[in-house]
Amino acid sequence: MITGSQLGPADNYNAVTSEKEINTRENNVAKIKVVVRKRPLNRKELSRKEDDAVAVHDSSSLTVYEPKLKVDLTAYVEQHEFCFDAVLDEDVSNDEVYRETVEPIIPIIFQRTKATCFAYGQTGSGKTYTMQPLPLRAAQDMIRLLHQPVYRNQNFKLWLSYFEIYGGKLYDLLSDRRHLLMREDGKKQVCIVGLQEFEVSDVQVVREYIERGNAARSTGSTGANEESSRSHAILQLAVKKHIIVTETRRQRDRDANEAKNTKAVGKISFIDLAGSERGADTTDNDRQTRIEGAEINKSLLALKECIRALDNDQIHIPFRGSKLTEVLRDSFVGNSRTVMISCISPNAGSCEHTLNTLRYAIHMW
Repeated sequence: MITGSQLGPADNYNAVTSEKEINTRENNVAKIKVVVRKRPLNRKELSRKEDDAVAVHDSSSLTVYEPKLKVDLTAYVEQHEFCFDAVLDEDVSNDEVYRETVEPIIPIIFQRTKATCFAYGQTGSGKTYTMQPLPLRAAQDMIRLLHQPVYRNQNFKLWLSYFEIYGGKLYDLLSDRRHLLMREDGKKQVCIVGLQEFEVSDVQVVREYIERGNAARSTGSTGANEESSRSHAILQLAVKKHIIVTETRRQRDRDANEAKNTKAVGKISFIDLAGSERGADTTDNDRQTRIEGAEINKSLLALKECIRALDNDQIHIPFRGSKLTEVLRDSFVGNSRTVMISCISPNAGSCEHTLNTLRYAIHMW
C-alpha cells in the first residue's frame, strides 16, 4: 500500500500557492491508511504488575506476545507479528499522531475530497484520548488555509457539526440531543434532517463546540470500562463555497438559513467509535448495556465490510448494513480518503482484545 506523504508542519501551508502543487499532494496521499497506536500501561495495570505484551519494533511493525497454556497446563508465549502503514508506540504524542494521520489530508479537502478519520479498538484502549485533539488541530490548519492566496478570494467558509449514533438513532450533540432523521434526496445523497451546522472562523469557538458536544455524549459503565463511550460520535468539518445570489422574495423565503446559500467543496469526518467488546465482557451488565453492545458490534462489522469492499474495488458497497455506514456513505465514494487509527492496550490481560483489533485493522489494510 502507498503510504501518505509527509507534508511538513501546518506553518508550511504558506507554501501552498498553486492548484498544481495541491493536486500533486493529493495523488501522494493514500486512499486508505491504517495506523496503530499503543497506549502506555495505566496505573491499575502497573499496580497489578501486569506485563507489557506489545513490542513496537520500528515505524511500521509490532509483535504481540500472547501468554497461553498447553493441554498439560505448561505455560508458553505465542508471538504474533503485524505490519501496517505506521505503528506509534507509547511515547508518541498526540501532535505526532496528528502529523502522521490527518495533516497530509487537510490540503486536499479544499480540492473536493471527502475524508474520514476514525479510531477503533477495545474499550479503554485510548480511542477518545487519541481522537479528541485531532478535530481542533484540523480546524486550526483549515482556518489557516482559508486565508491563503489560492483560496482567499473564493468565498470559502468552514462549517462544523457534531452528532452521535446511539442505539441505531441519530442525535445532535450541539442542539440538546435533538433526534435527527436520515433521508436520501433525489440524487441518492444522504441528508441528515435537522442537523445544525455552525460557521466557524476561530479555533477557540471550535474548541467550545467540541467541549459542548463531548459533554452531551452518551457514556455508560461496562465490564471493561467504568466510563465507556456507548455511541459513535461524528464531528464533521466541511468547507463550503458561499454563493452570492440576487435576492428576491422567493429567494429570501427559501434561503432563510444561510447554510442553503452554500455549495459543498469538501469535508472531513472524525469518528470516535464506541468501544468494541466481546459478549463475555458484558455478562455482568444489564440488558440495556448488552443491547447497546450488540448494536455497536453490528455497526463495526458493517464498517469493516464497507472498507474491505472499497479496498477491493467492488461494485457493490454494503452501506445499508448499519446507520453508521449509511451516514458515511458519501465519505467512502468518489474522491475520498480514509484514515483508521487502531488503538491497542499493551497489558498481557488484554491480548485477546488487542489481537482482535489488529486483525480487524489488517482487513482494512
